[in-house]
Amino acid sequence: MSMNVLVAGATGKTGQLLVRELLHKGAKPTALVRDISDTSTLPDGCDLRKGDLTDLPQDVCAGMDAVIFAAGSGGDTDAEMTDKVDRDGAKALVDRAKAEGVQRFVMLSSVGADNPPEDHDLAHYLQAKHAADRHLMDSGLTYAVLRPVALTDDGKSPNILFGDAVDQSATAARADVAEVLADAALMGTMDGTALDMQSGKAKATA
Repeated sequence: MSMNVLVAGATGKTGQLLVRELLHKGAKPTALVRDISDTSTLPDGCDLRKGDLTDLPQDVCAGMDAVIFAAGSGGDTDAEMTDKVDRDGAKALVDRAKAEGVQRFVMLSSVGADNPPEDHDLAHYLQAKHAADRHLMDSGLTYAVLRPVALTDDGKSPNILFGDAVDQSATAARADVAEVLADAALMGTMDGTALDMQSGKAKATA
């Protein structure tokens, strides 16, 4: 039986790739969308469920085996909206998932969210992500937190690096991020971990 996976942020650049990755792996993705969301980019086979991260229905995670938070308030939003979506919205989705007995929750976070700096251009965003990550890890749910470095629209890379092997100044292809998130949700490849991630490069041949 295929797994039912709720995806928050499914219409975003990474989310669109993620939904396709889930379908490719035999899962049944459901996109969490607002009334104003452009769902035209979502593939056939992806169901829709209405819900706004700033005001989530209590039963938004009903019937789901796993939930992936891949949403974001966007780079141009103010601190208040960052808190509403990236912090409070993510925390609320965690709570809804736990109430419905969801098997696994996967969080797309950001490099630097484990120890957010105070004197950084993205300080407020990273602090919001940190709070959301911590709420998930303390929730009692089976969790995974992925913290990629700067995202690109490149295709899949030959290898992916995690944890201490990650160069903080490197990049991560959204295609790689989508694959890692899908595997984490469906196969538990990252259960109980919070890891930095980057895309690798093919080794040069002599």
